[in-house]
Amino acid sequence: MLEARHTMDAPTSMSADNGAPGDGGGWFTPRKDPTTAPDSDPVTEEERRPAAIRPMGSSTTAPGAPEDGASASGASMSGSTSAAAASAPGPAPTALTPAPFPSALSSPPTAVPEPGVPLQRYAPTSSAEPAATPRTAAASPDALLIRRALAEVAPVSDAVTSYFYALLFVRHPDLRSLFPAAMDTQRDRLLRALVTAAEHIDDREVLVGYLRALGRGHRKYGTRAEHYPAVGECLIGALSKYAAGVWSPEMEAAWIRAYTTISQIMIDAAAADELRAPAWWHAEIVTHEPRTPDVAVLTVRPDQPYAFLAGQYTSVETPWWPRIWRHYSFASAPRSDGLLSFHVKAVPAGWVSNALVHRARPGDIIRLGPPTGAMTVDHTTDSGLLCLGGGTGIAPIKALVEDVAEHGERRPVEVFYGARTDHDLYDIDTMLRLQRTHPWLSVRAITDQQAHRTLPDAIRAYGPWSEFDAYLSGPPGMIRSGVDALRDIGIPSDRIRHDSVEELVATGS
Repeated sequence: MLEARHTMDAPTSMSADNGAPGDGGGWFTPRKDPTTAPDSDPVTEEERRPAAIRPMGSSTTAPGAPEDGASASGASMSGSTSAAAASAPGPAPTALTPAPFPSALSSPPTAVPEPGVPLQRYAPTSSAEPAATPRTAAASPDALLIRRALAEVAPVSDAVTSYFYALLFVRHPDLRSLFPAAMDTQRDRLLRALVTAAEHIDDREVLVGYLRALGRGHRKYGTRAEHYPAVGECLIGALSKYAAGVWSPEMEAAWIRAYTTISQIMIDAAAADELRAPAWWHAEIVTHEPRTPDVAVLTVRPDQPYAFLAGQYTSVETPWWPRIWRHYSFASAPRSDGLLSFHVKAVPAGWVSNALVHRARPGDIIRLGPPTGAMTVDHTTDSGLLCLGGGTGIAPIKALVEDVAEHGERRPVEVFYGARTDHDLYDIDTMLRLQRTHPWLSVRAITDQQAHRTLPDAIRAYGPWSEFDAYLSGPPGMIRSGVDALRDIGIPSDRIRHDSVEELVATGS
């Protein structure tokens, strides 16, 4: 389904230094990694680009257009900059020569997984952000300094965001083109991505996987290694201004080391990914099927092979809103004909969702980012699957059912399809056909209108579920309450899988 999710896929322009002084590159100078395979012929952008993106009718760009749900925007945490901040970018941060980063993260990343393979098996909270570092573990000195700075700026986070963008666009106006025209739609993303990663700098296992996925995903925004130093300098500039009460040379050095490590992991992952996959795929819409006044099912044909796993999602850009990307789940398991399906729900003031539901037609060209997400089936076990799909959240659940069927497994799969009314069960016929075909599949439709209870409440009436792996997809409120309900009935957190919750405002944005 095209479902909004994933908080930190926004294009962060970062770069990195290997932490070694004296290489002539200044702050955060990235290592030089290969960008083409040694034995391959270079392919130009024009050679692999099919027809130009062609919008239907005239394209308009409305300044200050409303946000489309809560998915990632086209160029990172987009933030509106105040005129005052823009006119006074402030002094450049002091150039330090950082010592080698002491964290375990400073070791070179291992080989990046193949495209389409999830970086973590379970997503008990959100696959979009690193899980919180256990506070019981002793934090490194750098982590303590970073958290102290974050605590200092937390009450004025909006001002920090605005000042950060003022510095970035005044000092480096060429980077403005990486961001969407209306900066107010995703104003937190880039800075949030940076500070969240820095705060979890001690958690190598989680952070490295997250940063590699982030680095690969940011290729579609045109982010290059040389962009990273600018962002690092402006990050330090904004933090040093608004954390002036606690700022010190030691704190600045800690942030430099953290940012250097973060950006180098991202750069390495992007460089490795460049050897085997394009930054984006063009895809032609081949069918556009309205299911309700605000839900449509789209089938698209990518211009190149597109490998993904059932349960994953991708980012989509339309020709009507350049540089604005939204995240949507695949509505089927991989198909032999290479076609991809999505379910899109138009949300109020949703730029991308309304364009895809009400404006797109067969023949239009959209762009797809790389697949990502960890809500996939573990085929090494025979555990049953308990699947909760709310609204258009049924789309990735349908893909998981097809995936189990294609593997020839007969493990029990229990699907609860939740909606407000019968009218909202737009794909129930498809699910019931699958149930008739596969005796191991059970589908239950739960509507608030008839049952006068929520989907998680209905789950408690069935079971037991202790031997099942749980999958949730839908609106954020349903996922939060669903996770609580599943934990209450004894399903361990590491067997509850879903994607981003915190940034979901509505599915299908």
